[in-house]
Order: sequence, then structure tokens, then C-alpha cells
Amino acid sequence: MFSQAALNAGLNGTSAVLLACGYAAIRSGKIKVHKAFMIAAFAVSCAFLVSYLIYHYRVGHVAFQGQGWIRPVYFGLLISHTILAAVIVPMILVTLRRAWLARFDRHRIIARWTLPLWFYVSVTGVIVYVLLYQVYAPHLAAGIQ
Repeated sequence: MFSQAALNAGLNGTSAVLLACGYAAIRSGKIKVHKAFMIAAFAVSCAFLVSYLIYHYRVGHVAFQGQGWIRPVYFGLLISHTILAAVIVPMILVTLRRAWLARFDRHRIIARWTLPLWFYVSVTGVIVYVLLYQVYAPHLAAGIQ
């Protein structure tokens, strides 16, 4: 059965692919293609955020089941992901606003930071999902999907 947590990971993964495509497009000088990819990445990330908030409102906290060396690895990844997810939201908004207002010199300055951080947050979101719900899945008896 396909879960909402899997949907969230899929949205994060899709965002990462769109960001990579947007980066490749701008490096190739394809400004309109870049714009389309970045707007799509923003839309998918917004859909992720809404879905994530609804999921955790309904389900609450899901405890990580892994033991041993993987625990500090998982929590290190989770902490960096969570902090950067909070930081990246205003950065994305500023970056998009500067592009919207055609302030491309200022857009480029912040985009050099926004893109890799946004990409990191998207990719680590998928990794957190895989570790939490696939590799070290909680027992289905708990009713978590």
C-alpha cells in the first residue's frame, strides 16, 4: 500500500530532480527552461510541505527503530535536514522574488547558496524516509503507514 509518507518522499525526490534539471538548464543558458523547472520545483516543494504537515498532524511522531551505529548517523542527518529545511524556506522566497523582479545580479548571489541547500534538504528528506519507513520500519501493528 502506498502511504502518505511515501508520497512525501516522492515529492522531495521530484523536487531534487527538478532542481538538478533547473541547474543544468541555467548552466546551458536556457533561461526559460530554467525558470520552468524552478517554478515546478517550488510548486512540488509547496505540495510536499502541505502533505507533510497534514501527515504529521494526523500521525504525530514516528520513532526511529534503528539501533547501534545507525542511530547517530540517522539523527545527525535528521538534525541537519530539519535545521536547513527551516532556513531554506525564506531563502527560496527571497531567491524567487529577486528573479520575479528581474534583479538577476542579486538573484544569482543568493541562488548560489539556495540551490545546494534546497537540493540537500530534498535529497536528505528521501534518505530520512528510506531509513525511517523502509530500512528500519516501525511495526505495522502500530498502525503507521
